[in-house]
Amino acid sequence: MKRDVAVFAATLTLGVAASAFVSTAHADDAPRGRMVANANACMGCHAVDRKLVGPSFQQIAAKYKGDVQAPAKLSRKVKEGGSGVWGMIPMPAHQSMSDADIRTVVDWVLAGAPSK
Repeated sequence: MKRDVAVFAATLTLGVAASAFVSTAHADDAPRGRMVANANACMGCHAVDRKLVGPSFQQIAAKYKGDVQAPAKLSRKVKEGGSGVWGMIPMPAHQSMSDADIRTVVDWVLAGAPSK
């Protein structure tokens, strides 16, 4: 009986360790820009491929394609908020986001919000 309990405990421990590895592997597959966007409520108003409250990330990428000033413009827009470019609904300021996190999201968006 003790041996059965020990084998069960070892099997359970390996199973938990394996599932933790699998969920970490999936998290590592997601682009850092998407993870930062999720963590900062960006996905509440934006989706990758369809308009929600604001434009999709793919629409933003298309609009700013080839604009060398786009990273700076969009970083400032995320930090300060604003309205008028995509309609009258304002985007709130995200002043608590670090400049590095903003740039990570902006770079991901300008790359077309790829899934990998």
